[in-house]
Amino acid sequence: MESYATALLYAIPFFVGLVLFEVIYGYYVKNQKHNVMDTVSSLSSGLTNVVKDSLQLGVALVTYPFLLEHLALMEIKATWLVWVIGFLALDFAGYWNHRLSHSINFFWNQHVIHHSSEEFNLACALRQSISNLLVYFPLLMIPAALLGVPNKVVAILAPLHLFAQFWYHTQHIGKMGWLEYVIITPSQHRVHHAINPEYIDKNLGQIFSFWDRMFGTFQEELDDVPPQYGVLKPASTWNPILINFQHIWRLLKDAWRTQSYWDKLRIWFMPTGWRPSDVKEKYPVEIIENVYNFRKYMPKSSTALKGYSIFQLLCNTGLMLFMFYNFSEIGVNGLLLFGAFVFMGVYGYTSLMDRDSYAVWIEVFRSIAGLVLIYWTGDWFGINDHVFLGSYLVAFYFLITVLGGVYFTYFERPAQDKGQLAL
Repeated sequence: MESYATALLYAIPFFVGLVLFEVIYGYYVKNQKHNVMDTVSSLSSGLTNVVKDSLQLGVALVTYPFLLEHLALMEIKATWLVWVIGFLALDFAGYWNHRLSHSINFFWNQHVIHHSSEEFNLACALRQSISNLLVYFPLLMIPAALLGVPNKVVAILAPLHLFAQFWYHTQHIGKMGWLEYVIITPSQHRVHHAINPEYIDKNLGQIFSFWDRMFGTFQEELDDVPPQYGVLKPASTWNPILINFQHIWRLLKDAWRTQSYWDKLRIWFMPTGWRPSDVKEKYPVEIIENVYNFRKYMPKSSTALKGYSIFQLLCNTGLMLFMFYNFSEIGVNGLLLFGAFVFMGVYGYTSLMDRDSYAVWIEVFRSIAGLVLIYWTGDWFGINDHVFLGSYLVAFYFLITVLGGVYFTYFERPAQDKGQLAL
């Protein structure tokens, strides 16, 4: 857990730096693929994911070391071969995990967040799940276990395999010639994120593209079919925590409402998007019919609110990086409490971005709780040992959060609604 947090301490600034580079490049070439609120939402989703994963919040059906102990038929001696087979096994498992997520209702819930952005850019790559609380991925690693790939090899390769999927979430790189036959490229992944009928559920590979060609899920990007992005049932919120559980909430409501006991059971295992016929007729859900003519989610946002949202993103990222830096010293209970502050912070300011009236109360409650904790302990999880007057800076941040929540809810929003405030 601590080694993963250390890796993230270096990886996160690197990824955020690349996102910033893409934003600057898009501005320079006058082909911007980012909008402020969507990018803040994507990066905020990344915050919640890395906190959740670093705290190992979830239940594993089985672990890879258990499979290795009971299933290994051999032991590969050649060092280089172990790494090659391990990486191929991870990618093979990743393909089928990805395919399950696109094929079965229950599993789609853990992946929908990644597709929820109506833009396609490097920030979108960081929209990762917090709803994958039931961990079954090791079951897909049975081939590696049978071949005796050591757990330490898998543990090292897994984050590298994940991080290597970041770069191809961009519209600024075209087709890449012969590499299209070997690896997943930006062109292929644009197809994967598209909601065009020609592109749905295609290009499910993660690093190597030959799995898609082998198993019939490959689709080339067509010049006359420009990809349109998002999900057919629009998220319609900037709040990544809500997006993570929208689909399963719909499944729960449909399972409750349907009169068929058989449908109550099978809805979880049916193809993605399937609904019981009686519920489908009585409780219709908005679905995009014309992918070339739909209104993207874009509530009114002033320049001040956009700036405040960026400020909140940066502050919460800074808090999270401190958590990773001081991981072992904070302790398990402290880490859970710290993680709760980050989650609540993301929920609060992204709800404010949605212009939800209740957002201010989340902001106020979190800030008061933070100030009470600082007053009670005289510190903020040991920050004073690393940053001069660190707890005072955190307290000042919480005061700004209260003022921001109140201002954007009770002063700016009414003026904006009356047309007295320019956007």
